[in-house]
Amino acid sequence: MSEIIDISPLISEEIAVWPGDTPFSRIPLCSIADGANIDLSGLKSTVHLGAHADAPSHYIGSGETIDGISLDPYIGHCIVVTVAMSKIVSKNDCLEAVKRGAKRILFKTSSYSDPCSFNKDFGFFSPDAVAFMGEKGVTLVGIDTPSVDPFDSKDLPAHAMLAKYNMRNLEGLTLEHVRDGEYELVALPLKLRGFDASPVRAILRKLT
Repeated sequence: MSEIIDISPLISEEIAVWPGDTPFSRIPLCSIADGANIDLSGLKSTVHLGAHADAPSHYIGSGETIDGISLDPYIGHCIVVTVAMSKIVSKNDCLEAVKRGAKRILFKTSSYSDPCSFNKDFGFFSPDAVAFMGEKGVTLVGIDTPSVDPFDSKDLPAHAMLAKYNMRNLEGLTLEHVRDGEYELVALPLKLRGFDASPVRAILRKLT
């Protein structure tokens, strides 16, 4: 069997969320330790939690919600790329992966190293980079930060390019322990009716 590489941060009450968003909390309903016959719990959280997939409805008023999108972009061959010169993903960072025919590309910026401490100065995509990948048939891009756009962006130009080229994105990945190269990606969103995003359990498998 292929080695599984987990690229999802641990979800706990310590994980940071976007400022003003709903923090994660586990709500115990009954406990074996307290005499119940089972452990049972609920949860409260933003859906933009840890490793997650945005739905088009997150950034387009008429966009599809997460339950209506195709799962094809979230599973299959991908390439992991380190952004070496700058935390901003540029067209140059995409060239080699696109040349190799990648349809899914994950970018390691190393600019958001602690999922439990929100850092506003994280890496993001230049709109030109997303447009270039969209024109070349890339269906999914991923990044190891909370957003494909900078923290203070209001017009969300990278998200706009995702919409223009009908691309999907993964945000909040953990890639520090992953070497550049080719893998199989599995990062399926939950089938949440009407929601604008979903957490994913994102993994990579080494190709044999």
